[in-house]
Amino acid sequence: MAEQPLVSVRGEAIREVPPELAVFSVTVSARDKDRRTTLTRLTERAAELRSALDDYPDAIEHRETTGVQVHPELKRSGERISAYVGGVTTTVTVTDFSVLGELLLRLANQEQTAVSGPWWQLRPGSTAGAAVRKAAIADALNRAREYADAVGARVDRLVEILDDGTGGGPQPMMRAVALSARGPEMDLNLDIDPQQQTVQAAVIVRVAITEPTALQ
Repeated sequence: MAEQPLVSVRGEAIREVPPELAVFSVTVSARDKDRRTTLTRLTERAAELRSALDDYPDAIEHRETTGVQVHPELKRSGERISAYVGGVTTTVTVTDFSVLGELLLRLANQEQTAVSGPWWQLRPGSTAGAAVRKAAIADALNRAREYADAVGARVDRLVEILDDGTGGGPQPMMRAVALSARGPEMDLNLDIDPQQQTVQAAVIVRVAITEPTALQ
């Protein structure tokens, strides 16, 4: 008995979907000739940052200290210390984009504070990835049916599905904004437009088809 004819096709799908997370970093700094003064100011500014973030408990999903550094600043000539410099960096993950602009401006307006971001992301294991993989399989099966129909056959059964390994997740997003500010409260509004995420997937599908009639 002759083996059943097989058809292998590649299916792919690309979708633009809204981001689910916005991640930004905020760094507070201090500098003074006296080491103790530098550490005191740095501690105070870090506490002010924590207090500001505490005001957005429903919007912030994660906040993590990702860097602490304190070091002497040397004069160009010799090893004499001209000042002590310190910084604390916190990475913040936000889920409520409606307050993101307000939060970024508020943090940037604090003394010796720099804000970078946001970086737009989907959650790990986002349903957007599953949906695009299903669409890629559907695309492959449609192509298989077209090939089978072209030779007077039909798809009989699915034999194999292989992930083509070229997609399934969002493409890397670039930094959207960088802020640094000082001074009194600002009467400003910052409108934030979330950056769409490109999600793609590709699969190889192998199917068995009935005996072609167009070739007989």
